[in-house]
Amino acid sequence: MSQHTPMVQQYLDIKKEYQDALLFFRLGDFYEMFFDDAEIAARELEIVLTARDGGKAGRIPMCGVPHHSASNYIARLINRGYRVAICEQVEDPKQARGLVRREVVRVITPGTVMEDIMLDAGSNNYLTSLAETNEIIGLASIDVSTGEFIVTEIGGKDVWQLVENELQRLNPAECLLPDTDRTLWQNETRLATGPMVTSVDSNLTVEQAQKILCRQFSVLTLEGFGLKDYQAGLIAAAQILLFLDETQKVSLYHIRTLKPYQIDQYLELDLASRRNLELTATIRDGKREGSLLAVLDSCCTAMGRRKLKEWIELPLRDVEEINKRLDAVEELKNSFELRGRIRSLLENVYDLERLAGKIGNQIANPRDLLVLKASLESLIPIKEVLSVCTSNFLQEIAQLDPMHDVQELIDQAIDDNASASLLEGNIIKRGYHSEIDELKDISHRGSNWLVGFESQEKERTGIKHLKVGYNKVFGYYIEVSKSNLPLVPEDYIRKQTLVNTERFISEELKQYEEKILGARERLFNLEYQEFLKIREELSQALMRLQDTAFKVAILDVAGSLAETAFLNDYVRPIVDDGYLIAVKNGRHPVVEKHLQETRFIPNDIKLDQDHRFAIITGPNMGGKSTYMRQVALITLMAQIGSLVPAESAHIGVVDKIFTRVGASDDLASGQSTFMVEMVEVANILNNATRNSLVILDEIGRGTSTYDGLSLAQAVAEYIYTHIRAKTLFATHYHELTSLAEQLDGIVNLCVSVNDTGESVVFLKKVLPGKADKSYGLHVAELAGITRPVIVRAQEILVQLEKDNGQKRKAPEVCQLELFPEKRHPLLDELENLELDGMTPREALKVLYEWKDRLND
Repeated sequence: MSQHTPMVQQYLDIKKEYQDALLFFRLGDFYEMFFDDAEIAARELEIVLTARDGGKAGRIPMCGVPHHSASNYIARLINRGYRVAICEQVEDPKQARGLVRREVVRVITPGTVMEDIMLDAGSNNYLTSLAETNEIIGLASIDVSTGEFIVTEIGGKDVWQLVENELQRLNPAECLLPDTDRTLWQNETRLATGPMVTSVDSNLTVEQAQKILCRQFSVLTLEGFGLKDYQAGLIAAAQILLFLDETQKVSLYHIRTLKPYQIDQYLELDLASRRNLELTATIRDGKREGSLLAVLDSCCTAMGRRKLKEWIELPLRDVEEINKRLDAVEELKNSFELRGRIRSLLENVYDLERLAGKIGNQIANPRDLLVLKASLESLIPIKEVLSVCTSNFLQEIAQLDPMHDVQELIDQAIDDNASASLLEGNIIKRGYHSEIDELKDISHRGSNWLVGFESQEKERTGIKHLKVGYNKVFGYYIEVSKSNLPLVPEDYIRKQTLVNTERFISEELKQYEEKILGARERLFNLEYQEFLKIREELSQALMRLQDTAFKVAILDVAGSLAETAFLNDYVRPIVDDGYLIAVKNGRHPVVEKHLQETRFIPNDIKLDQDHRFAIITGPNMGGKSTYMRQVALITLMAQIGSLVPAESAHIGVVDKIFTRVGASDDLASGQSTFMVEMVEVANILNNATRNSLVILDEIGRGTSTYDGLSLAQAVAEYIYTHIRAKTLFATHYHELTSLAEQLDGIVNLCVSVNDTGESVVFLKKVLPGKADKSYGLHVAELAGITRPVIVRAQEILVQLEKDNGQKRKAPEVCQLELFPEKRHPLLDELENLELDGMTPREALKVLYEWKDRLND
């Protein structure tokens, strides 16, 4: 026999099935948690932990949150890595015999959230799954909030590196891994420090996966989706559908297609390159501000912002598609009126993708449908505006479906003032459903009756401030202040006592209550059921809605790129399949936006068959890193279909961009700064091709001078001779500039400096030639290094330069006196000099004397 009360035992029975989740157990207007779940939730949510009677077992820990604000609490738990199982009452308490039946209706995990409060409007929220067959990795990803469902297969010698690159790009909130290989997956892909990892059954066969997918998409074969030769990818995708079926417990109507893609369709960027180029977040703090995305984002819609992020992370390699995008962006840039009109209309379009997701996931409320109608109404004039466009890209978008039938259904059925609640009526518009109209009339007449009844009772009793009211707990009541209690008639029945008032009910009011509340309950229930039918009808149009959303998103991206190009004076690049990269007066798109007191200095670059390798020398802080990154960013921007910050640009499409810039370590895996550098260089040497763009900054600086110089030269020679990639190679090893004299195709570039002997000005201009100094001590002084350290460093530098060409050895260590106890006698003489009375010749004589004394 149970030691607990029936309700607590019900909780425990349900909890057995959801051990890995916090169970939100519905009790009236609250979600309650008990035992360990209560202690965890109280700690994480900072709410009061209480206790309640658990039966013979004694008092048990308990805490709870109001059901109407539960999303806020659930969001905090999800963000901290927890899963939440929502357990609802699934029968009417009024009709229940004994304990109300309860069931888990949904399990919320990081990869399955649908609520707006838990989602970033500008980013996809991916649930990703991995599977392996015949040494091929299948990687499937879904954004449940939009219905986007994609899959790829990855193989080859560097399969794990490519998988990790793709996972980093997708940045999934949750990753499903086969339970038998979970440790292997985590070791190979470093998932242990990434998204939440969930184990899934790994026994699916390809045939079983095909059946699961065909059932979801209501098709007999997957060949129409381009998945004929897929195996591991199908298993990965099927694992996602099984997981969603288990956790969401509803038919996800908006998941209607599975789109295959190949990573070699797009410009490849490894982990280091994405980080170094700061495409969507900064290196320092991971913030969006300061990234390329922040500069290019002038989008008007949330789905446009997500699509722009995708374009930046997946630059194209198809020249025809790139130029198709460029045609559209250029047309919009050149027409202020066209661009302005489109962007003005897009401001009224809500997130159609996630509205479709809510309908498909059966959580859309009446306000969601009203927002959908308003958005679709804005598409009609957008379609008209686009009809005059000439580019193929914009003409295809002009074919978007404004979905007049959906607009009409919502307009006829949903009340313009409907609330978000499904259970409080006021959903269905008058004239749509005759029985609902009739019940609304009864309810309205009831309100008039109450007004008349109140007047009648005031006159009958003589109580001027008598009030007739209603609340959900006690129903209808007659409220009388305590000072008027002597006037209360005998037929009033006491109902509730408050501090200053008493509440009563009469037989007449009681009869009315039974009548009106019955009608109101029927009204609310009928409106709810009718709304579900309307939502079900809309779910049949989800594929059309998703296609429309896609067209609106890419229109928004094109408009955003055009707006950014107009505001920042970008030009259209020539993009072709050639080898040439030539940019005249190019600018770094992010750096120039953040300069306030100075003007950005533009620079040229030309990399072709005859000059494919540039060795760049010059001072620290001179702008070498900015120069090289801007070449990479201009190339990438051209391949996403954006105009670029330059006077002119000719970009031969590259297949990969590699950037080895800056110093970092990986303490978690025990890798030093130099080890990380060498790993990144090894990746470049193993994977770069003739059509790649390679950016290398300060190779070999993390080890001894001769080791570093040897490595730097060997790497440069290998890339030049064997890979033949377009390369920018910045270095402080000035010895490497001699390579330009030995190898055709290598050129020297340097960052110019104005050195007068008394002051140094970094001009930020890149010119042909080589530098002979690095000005490191000058930069150190600008950074605030204390003066005694700078002086000592200058002494060491002089000694090292004297030893140049001989076997170098460390100079004798000199202990720096930051706070010298003895004052130098020359300082006393300097203070006592009468400078105003000295002639120039006398002053010069004194200086010579001091110099001789210091050298002795």
